[in-house]
Amino acid sequence: MSASRWARRLEQAWDGVRLRRTGTRTPADLRIEPYVGHGSDQGVVVRGRVLDDPAPSEAVEGEGVGAAVRRTLQQFLTDDLPGVPLRVTVAGTTAETATDADGYFQVRLQPDPGQLAAPWSSGIVELAGEYRGVTDPMTTPFDVLVPSPAARFGVISDVDDTILETGVQRVGRMIRQTFTGSALTRTPFPGAAELYRDLSAGINPVFYVSSSPWNLHSFLVAFIRHREFPMGPLLLRDLLGTAAGREQKPGRIQEVLDLHPRLRFVLIGDSGEKDPEIYAAVARANPGRIIAIYIREVRLDPGDGRVEEVSGTWTEDVPFVVAADTDAVRRHALELGLL
Repeated sequence: MSASRWARRLEQAWDGVRLRRTGTRTPADLRIEPYVGHGSDQGVVVRGRVLDDPAPSEAVEGEGVGAAVRRTLQQFLTDDLPGVPLRVTVAGTTAETATDADGYFQVRLQPDPGQLAAPWSSGIVELAGEYRGVTDPMTTPFDVLVPSPAARFGVISDVDDTILETGVQRVGRMIRQTFTGSALTRTPFPGAAELYRDLSAGINPVFYVSSSPWNLHSFLVAFIRHREFPMGPLLLRDLLGTAAGREQKPGRIQEVLDLHPRLRFVLIGDSGEKDPEIYAAVARANPGRIIAIYIREVRLDPGDGRVEEVSGTWTEDVPFVVAADTDAVRRHALELGLL
């Protein structure tokens, strides 16, 4: 069973139980969870979710496996709140929206570009009206990445098996690591954080686009901070499929390209799933926008031919590099003058 399928079944079963028992009662722990946004003079995109759950605990050094399992289960077994009226404000511009059937929201605002601070602007999301007896605005802040005019390029990176050792092709191991690990214990690939910091150079923006579920957003933010990767928006997906939550990976990459049209991008992924095919299609659809494609080799069977179907027919004027490790990516990036 694939990783997405087992997680989807878990969430479907929980949603059935949740909907039968919650009805329209007043939420006991209404919580607005905005995700890291991004924007430019082309606009600002903000996503998030509204839940009826206490915030998950933060991982601490020396905690037991039980604490990690409980935290992960809490992130998946959520009470999503549909139809919540919200007001989102960034740089003096406001938009109103409402959560969808799975509690997600997504808005695009058009602030005055002169009011957006680079590399980070701040925003707030709050209740725009009473919801099932809750009248407190529940004002929650969030950050918006705004690339500096001095940025030379951007980085779009996958997460699982690209920066975070996950073992997607070993489903049992992947499930065990997901549920028993924490942001403090999960392992990055050697040298990856240093490479990303050097690519970023403190000014080039990094976007993390992954098929991981939104349920893991807070875990991944904590992992990125703990392992000292450059902070950036995490564009994930919903496993069950609402319009606001389940954009496909090519669409999320295209969103980044469209919202930041002056930047060219480096694409970094892995050979475990569909990154080679997706990145190749993105490069062909956006001529002149992609500087290089780096694919970390993580296949259990490197001779399966999947990556070679792409690289063997690659004729674009974009380097397509299948790298054995981080050092191979670093060497090539140095040759291109990216570091």
